[in-house]
Amino acid sequence: MAVSIFHRITGDGLAIVGALMFLWWLGALAAGPDAYAAFLACVWHDPDAGSVHQVTNILGKVVLVGLTWAFFQHLFSGLRHLVLDTGAGYELRINRLWSILVFVGAILATAAVWLYIAQEALHG
Repeated sequence: MAVSIFHRITGDGLAIVGALMFLWWLGALAAGPDAYAAFLACVWHDPDAGSVHQVTNILGKVVLVGLTWAFFQHLFSGLRHLVLDTGAGYELRINRLWSILVFVGAILATAAVWLYIAQEALHG
C-alpha cells in the first residue's frame, strides 16, 4: 500500500515541482545571462554568493535531490506495477520484497547520481 501511495505522491510532485523548476529555468534562460546566472546561483553553485544565495542554494539542492529521489521512486514503483500487471508477484512474500526493493533502489539510485554529480563537480 505504501508503494502505491508514494507512487501517486511522487508522480504529482514530479509533475508540479518539476514543471515549476523547468519553467523557472526556461524563463531564466529566455531572460538573459543575468537572470540565468541568478537561477544557477539559487539552485546550483555560486562561489561569490551572499548569505541569502547560500541559503537558497542549499534549498535548491534539497529540491533537486528530492526530485531525483521522486523520479527513481516513481520509476521503480512503475516497473513494479508493470510486473504486477503481467500477473506475477502477487504472492505476499514476493510482493513485500519488491515493495522494499523499490524504496531501497530509489535511495541507492539517488545517492549514486548525486555522488557522481559531486565527483564531477570536484574534478570537472
